[in-house]
Amino acid sequence: MKNKTALLSELGFTDNDIMKCLERKGLLSIELEFTKKCNLRCLYCYANAGESVENELSLDEIKSVIRQAKEMGAMKIILLGGGEPLIYHGLLDVVRYIISIGLQQVLFTNGTLITKKMARFLFKNRVAVVIKSNSLKPEVQDKLAGVTGAFTNIRKGLQHLMEAGYPDNDIMLGIQTVICRQNIDELPAMWIWARQNGIVPYFETLKQQGRAKENNDLIVSMDEVKAVFELIERIDKDEFNIIWKARPTIAAFSCKRHLYSCLVNSQGFVQPCTGIDILVENVREKPLKEIIGSSHVIMDLRNIYEKIEGTCKGCEYNYECYGCRGNAYQITGNYLASDPTCWRSHMVLNESSVPLCQ
Repeated sequence: MKNKTALLSELGFTDNDIMKCLERKGLLSIELEFTKKCNLRCLYCYANAGESVENELSLDEIKSVIRQAKEMGAMKIILLGGGEPLIYHGLLDVVRYIISIGLQQVLFTNGTLITKKMARFLFKNRVAVVIKSNSLKPEVQDKLAGVTGAFTNIRKGLQHLMEAGYPDNDIMLGIQTVICRQNIDELPAMWIWARQNGIVPYFETLKQQGRAKENNDLIVSMDEVKAVFELIERIDKDEFNIIWKARPTIAAFSCKRHLYSCLVNSQGFVQPCTGIDILVENVREKPLKEIIGSSHVIMDLRNIYEKIEGTCKGCEYNYECYGCRGNAYQITGNYLASDPTCWRSHMVLNESSVPLCQ
C-alpha cells in the first residue's frame, strides 16, 4: 500500500505544483462532465441529475477539452459524469484517450454499473476510482440514493473492483460519502472500515444545492459536523498514525481546486467547480485557455487568499483551507464570502457578537 501521507493528498497536488500553475496561469487538472443522465436519484445531488440534457458534448469535443487541458499543463482528468459516467456511451474511448496522451485520471461513479469486465478494464488502464458509499446500512443507502437496491449494486461494484486488484500501490480506490442526518452516526465505523481495507475515505459536508435544497431532513448542525470531524481525526491519529487537523469541508483533505482546476459541464460550459454553478463561457465558442485567462470569476478564485472576505480571511487555517466556495456561493450569493457552514467561522462570529447571516 502507499504510505499514509500519500493517502491524504491522492486527489490533490503539492504546494510547489500549485504555485507553478498559478505563475503560468495554467491547469493541473480539470473536472469533466459527460452527461446529466443517471440511474440514481440521490436526495443530495448537486446537479439534479436524472435525464440527459440537450446539446451535450460529443466524444470529439470531450477529447478536444482534454487535449487543451494538457496543453495548459494538466496532469490529471477528473471524470465526474455529471450524472453517472458509466452510462456515457463513449467512456471507454475517453479512458483510452487520456492514457494515450499520458495523463492520469480519477473516475467518480455511483458504482452500481461496475461489472467484473468493467472493473478489469479500469484496473488494466490504471484508472483511480472513487465509488459512492453513503452508508453500510442497505435501507439508509437506498433512501439517500432514491432507488431501491442501490446498496446491493454498489457493494457488488465495489467487490468487483477489489477482485480486479484495487487498491494497489499505484491505483487508488476511494469511497465518496456525503455527511448528512441519515448517516452521521455511522461515519466513524465507515472511516475505520475504509482505512483497514486500504480505501481512501472522501467524506465531505453537504452542499446546500440541487436536490439538497428540497430535502431539509438531510442537514446536520455545524456542531455535529465538528464533533464527527474531531472524532475521525482522533481515530486516524490513534489507530492509523495519520495526522491532520479537523476543519471543513472534507475530512483529512484540503480542497484547493480553485487554484488549479475548473469544471467543464456536459454542455461545454466552464464553471469554477460543481458548487459554484456560474456558467463562465463555452468551450465551443472559445478555447479553454482564453476562457480561464479572461474570466474574472476564475481569477478571483485563483487569488482567493487575497480576495476572500469575512472571518475566513483571518482564520489561522486560511492557507490550508478557504472554506467551501460552493456553500459560500449557494447560501450567500457571494463566492468570496466566508463559508457559513464552517464551525470555525461561526465561533469567531459568536466571539465578536456579529450575526452569522446579515
